[in-house]
Amino acid sequence: MFAFFRALKRTDPALCLERISTGEMLLVDVREPQELDTTGFANGAINLPLGRLAAAADASNSARHTALSPDKPVALYCATGARSAQGVMILRKLGYQHVHNLGGLSHWQAAGGALSR
Repeated sequence: MFAFFRALKRTDPALCLERISTGEMLLVDVREPQELDTTGFANGAINLPLGRLAAAADASNSARHTALSPDKPVALYCATGARSAQGVMILRKLGYQHVHNLGGLSHWQAAGGALSR
């Protein structure tokens, strides 16, 4: 329970914008594809719905997403920040050290992050 409250703590997206734009940090949208169709998504984000995140991030899975690596910083967002907090916990359990919860898509936009549709 306390791990979830720690994961809920949001990182200021403005602090991550440059690192994401240079490729130093990976941006992951954990929402469902239908949500992206409705609201758009953050520029540069990859979409890995929360239900698929563990398999996509597990280094022992031969079908894992190649952009994910326990050594590379990752920032997650969703609609409000709750699912991204769950994603933070999933990645930490898989050995990812530098994982950040950006909160919701609106937090990304408020920090000056651009959207794609």
